[in-house]
Amino acid sequence: MTKEEITNKLTGIVQPYIQNQEAFDNISEDTDFISDLEINSANLVDIVLDVEDEFKIEIDNDSMEKMTSVKAVVAIIQEKQA
Repeated sequence: MTKEEITNKLTGIVQPYIQNQEAFDNISEDTDFISDLEINSANLVDIVLDVEDEFKIEIDNDSMEKMTSVKAVVAIIQEKQA
């Protein structure tokens, strides 16, 4: 799966949880889930679970703590799928 395909799926996963539509409309790999999209920590857990289901991977606690930006999540998904 390409980086672009992962990013497109990830965008769909995070959309229900965003609080800042303008930041979402301009989402990039540098977008931070908490400071830019204003997603709260409880919803970040939901995103992790959704990512695990969508990509058929298991995310450990160390990886979960690093899942703060689009770029970081894409890298983790690619690593877990390798």
